[in-house]
Amino acid sequence: MVEKAHRIIRIALLTFFFAVLNLVKPVAAKDDMILISDAETQNYLAQVVQPLFKAAGVSFNKYHIFLINDRSLNAFVSDGNYLFINTGTIIAAQNTNELAGILAHETGHILGGHIVRQKLKMEKMQYVMLASMLAAGATAVSTGRGDAAVAVVLGSQSSALNSMLNYQLQEERSADESAVKLLDKTHQSTAGLLNFMRKIKRQNALSGIEENSYFRTHPLTNERISHFMEASKSNHYPAKSNLDGDLLMIQAKLSAFLEDISKVERKYPMKLTSADARYAQSILRFRQGNIKEALNLIDSLLQQKPDNPYYNELKGQFLFESGQVEAAISSYRKALQLLPNNHLLQISLAHALIEKNSGKAELNEAINLLQKSLVSVETGTAWQLLARAYDMTGDTAHAYYATAEFNYLQDKLEMAQKHLDKASEVSKSTVLNHKIADLKDRIKTELKERQAIF
Repeated sequence: MVEKAHRIIRIALLTFFFAVLNLVKPVAAKDDMILISDAETQNYLAQVVQPLFKAAGVSFNKYHIFLINDRSLNAFVSDGNYLFINTGTIIAAQNTNELAGILAHETGHILGGHIVRQKLKMEKMQYVMLASMLAAGATAVSTGRGDAAVAVVLGSQSSALNSMLNYQLQEERSADESAVKLLDKTHQSTAGLLNFMRKIKRQNALSGIEENSYFRTHPLTNERISHFMEASKSNHYPAKSNLDGDLLMIQAKLSAFLEDISKVERKYPMKLTSADARYAQSILRFRQGNIKEALNLIDSLLQQKPDNPYYNELKGQFLFESGQVEAAISSYRKALQLLPNNHLLQISLAHALIEKNSGKAELNEAINLLQKSLVSVETGTAWQLLARAYDMTGDTAHAYYATAEFNYLQDKLEMAQKHLDKASEVSKSTVLNHKIADLKDRIKTELKERQAIF
């Protein structure tokens, strides 16, 4: 469990923002970086990324894909083969082929060994800030709802990252070359990557950005466009993908949850009746507090595809957040049946069961679901809900232990230690005592590592 949190921390310590789309200079980062979780989007991206990683001979883990709630066009990879992609990039993509090209470039950074060669020199206080920020981020990947509306602040002052970056022009060119080879190897067109470069060029022009090689770190956009134009002469694979329909639905969902309501209304007016339009319209009505209309719209989609797990999940959210907990449980159950072992759906169903609080049997079911979710991805929300469920069943020792794990993930080591001490006082379980001792050892190791830094 500790490995997941510490790998996230090392993301910042080793590298950040190898962006195919940061074409002007290291990004002037915003005050906050916000991670969101959405099973539909992350599963879609996994289908796009996995063939590229396989072609590159790079280990793939679908749980290492993260979404950043940011409108700008950006994607990057980090140590441990973690992939980060801005929601703005997904929404702006014309098709799956464009995203595949972008992610092929990022895969090229991993293939070229560029990440581990980046040497970040940090001041002591910068280390503490980043470690705390990213440890908290490890707990924020899920908040108990599996949709894009659930956004959580990862940390503040992330602009400190940018002052420590050391881009290399040659590495960007190398990643571009690798992207072309990987697209060829996976029988995908280079047209998407070329189109996206042109899109970036237009965006730069509209933003009044002058591309000057002295002030920026990536190859000039014109240079990259020329490179991809040349590559496209020998690449004759189709740009269409059987995932394009999935992308339309995901774009509708992300737009509806994350963009201004007025903008969503313009993009998906009620006169449109396509599936993606109704998807967006249902979320829009939900945001506006019109639960009845939101449910009517999602039900119209379910009539066409009753076995779509994401429709059932979204209906579950509408019901849960409008106080119809029992009905929400039914929708979440159906979604989980259709998408077994998805940790976000497990958390959503567990949360609803806890809120219903009808008896010990359902609380034990919630505990079982949360424990399963933690096997896949360790999240602060799962530990929080687990502590609550244990407390409601009268299992104080496990409640204290789960609370300690939650605080440990948030880098609140003293608070974690206090809850462990309380767990030790009341625990009568040999297995739990071993877990308590293990977490105490992890805390000691963490404290020693911090002392060594100073």
